[in-house]
Amino acid sequence: MTADEIKARIVSTLPRDLLIDLFDTAVARARQAHELIRDNTDLTGRSARGLEGQARFRLMEKGFQDACELHGGMRLEGDLIPGTDLRYYQPFMRFGGDQPGVLLGLASMPEPKELPTKNQSRLAGVTLNYRLTPRLDLEGDGGTAKPGDIFVLFLFARDPSQGGRLQEVAIGVIDAGYQGFLAYETVETFMGAYAPPSTESGPAPESQPLVTLKKTPKAFRPPEQPDSGEMASDPAE
Repeated sequence: MTADEIKARIVSTLPRDLLIDLFDTAVARARQAHELIRDNTDLTGRSARGLEGQARFRLMEKGFQDACELHGGMRLEGDLIPGTDLRYYQPFMRFGGDQPGVLLGLASMPEPKELPTKNQSRLAGVTLNYRLTPRLDLEGDGGTAKPGDIFVLFLFARDPSQGGRLQEVAIGVIDAGYQGFLAYETVETFMGAYAPPSTESGPAPESQPLVTLKKTPKAFRPPEQPDSGEMASDPAE
């Protein structure tokens, strides 16, 4: 499958509103984790960042599963990758009914477009993507890829300069060898592949993204205070 074909599978399988909810949940949970550590501990520096990272992922994981279930996702029974004896330990949610579909997982990236850390769950998941790339015709199938479910990750990278914020949120498909992305797009860009919802006022302008990461909010300034031109920011993680 080409990157365009992979994208078409994802668009036809994952509801548009699911991606919007996952995006909003990721942003909200990142902020929640930051505030949790900032307001309830006296940790600073590396200790605070480490605990915040753990809290952020666990909070996102719960929000991820709740959003998927709300939009019809089913958590796999038995915690085994279908057709294998490979076990996973994170919420992997399946969409697609009786047809070849999508197994969706959650992962954090060290940096935008950088592969998430390998773990047993993700290594098991990417085995589903073995047939996404053409291979030698050793089985008499014409040498064409005939994938069933594909393993897709909802990815996020924290913003190192702004506590509680995300630098990038994306959709990615990793090859079976865990060497690189077969497909990768930010959620903002990816949402453009969905048909806009019908509204009385008509579709939104094409130049306006459906979801965007919020910029740093401007600090509140009383009318009598001179404008210093500074922007408010969260404490650095």
